[in-house]
Amino acid sequence: MKFTKTIALAIAFISLLIVGSCSRSVTRMDPNQAVDISGRWNDTDSKQVSKDMISDVMSRPWLPNFENSKNRKPVVIVGGVINKSHEHIEAETFIKDIEREFVNSGKVRVVENDQFRAQLRAEQQSQQVNASEETQKKIAQELGADFIMFGTINSTVDQLKKEKLVNYKINLELADLETTEKVWIGDKEIKKYIKN
Repeated sequence: MKFTKTIALAIAFISLLIVGSCSRSVTRMDPNQAVDISGRWNDTDSKQVSKDMISDVMSRPWLPNFENSKNRKPVVIVGGVINKSHEHIEAETFIKDIEREFVNSGKVRVVENDQFRAQLRAEQQSQQVNASEETQKKIAQELGADFIMFGTINSTVDQLKKEKLVNYKINLELADLETTEKVWIGDKEIKKYIKN
């Protein structure tokens, strides 16, 4: 009987150790606080690159040239950003960061890319049948884009034993949709030194 109690106590103790070692701690943080746990591309990189690159594109001659010739704000669409880096990067998050910076600048108008335009068009068609005449949105009233932005995310990795240097290079271009002329080319690099 004493032996059974000892085994039961030992099992209970081991169970407590296992449960205790598997516990998890979660701490809420300010979303704007820069935290880099893995050294991989993260939300801080995406926000900083989009902010810096849109600040650069908005300070270049294409913008006043367009405003002076057309007497209005240009309309921009953010097309694809292709991830050619060594790791998985969700390009859609980066695209949304770029769109946010464009919109918040107040200097351009931004229209939806092709992925979301299809949903808008479907809703407009549905309204033609299902919405009251006073609230229906007219079809064929879309704002045509003057410029399209697109680009790539590349990376290089230099590693030796427990040290690693990762360099991300982001290239973006802005092109006139009518003439296909490139009116701006920008790049931004992020370099991370990681030691395990």
